[in-house]
Amino acid sequence: MTERVATTTGLFPLPDPAKQRLSDLKGHQKHDLISGAESDIITSAYEEYRAEVLTEQQAAGLDRVVEGQLRWDDMLAHPLSTHENVDPNGIVRYYDNNNFYRDPRVNGELTFSGDVADELRAAADQIESPAESLQAVLPGPYSLFDLASDYHYGNEGDFFAAIADFLAGEVAAFPDHKTLVLHEPSLVENAPNEDQQAELAEMVDTVAGETDADVVVHTYFGALDEKTYAHLMDADVEALGFDLVAGDRAQTLSNITEFGTKDAALLGVADGQNTLVESAETLEERVEWFENQIPVQEFDRLYLSTNTEPFYLPVNKHRAKLEAIAGAAAAPEEEVTA
Repeated sequence: MTERVATTTGLFPLPDPAKQRLSDLKGHQKHDLISGAESDIITSAYEEYRAEVLTEQQAAGLDRVVEGQLRWDDMLAHPLSTHENVDPNGIVRYYDNNNFYRDPRVNGELTFSGDVADELRAAADQIESPAESLQAVLPGPYSLFDLASDYHYGNEGDFFAAIADFLAGEVAAFPDHKTLVLHEPSLVENAPNEDQQAELAEMVDTVAGETDADVVVHTYFGALDEKTYAHLMDADVEALGFDLVAGDRAQTLSNITEFGTKDAALLGVADGQNTLVESAETLEERVEWFENQIPVQEFDRLYLSTNTEPFYLPVNKHRAKLEAIAGAAAAPEEEVTA
């Protein structure tokens, strides 16, 4: 029987009371934030809200819990925009669906940062058995390469490799974790050219090779084109992620039928950008639909999640979606028990 794992993409919405509080604090600390530093009072506030989102995930019944990435107000570009050799450059880069990310300008060598590892260590200290339940979250190497601008390396191939090496160094410093999810929406929104496709699996492996955790490459906002999917399949990861809410599901199924897939998959079954809360039964139906479309593929594990980051959702809607995902993941087990 296929194991179902209730999880999330991370990149959570800030709890409502936090938005104004942190906005006020940051307004008073503008100089420090521009220089990449945060005051102790801001750090303390994030610690408080981190504890809150960890508690809510465990209360919802998730099998994997994330740190929440509440500091990532610039979303996927965060690991670069906090680096000393990168100019964050404001929120100016958009995908077609109006998600905002910074356009980080890399002005120097991408040396080790440790920023995300520090967040994960703080989360690991607050949960039981992090080696069995903690899920790390990062942008994938292609999406971070796509969202950034190179003012240092001078060559696309070298820059792509430098991004992958930077992420690998960050992963190597992570505390024990069960799963690592690499977000790769740019593979859909701005598909790599032939040279980048040829390097894609190697760049993903560079990052994934630094952890013993299960690695999931999650793509969303639609389906991958055939060539990109075929090259991504060469990556040595446990699972690929599929958006079952947005985009061309027929193309996703065609890719799987033609090129196969991994023994595990992440299914984006809940809408991460719509306030309508789907029931656990609706999510269960989407999982069953997917399984019925590819009966020749028997999965060892299916991760169930929102399709995209839930950053834009109201907190109460987000929490309700987490509970529905947990319910859908538990559904087969409940049927067997009954």
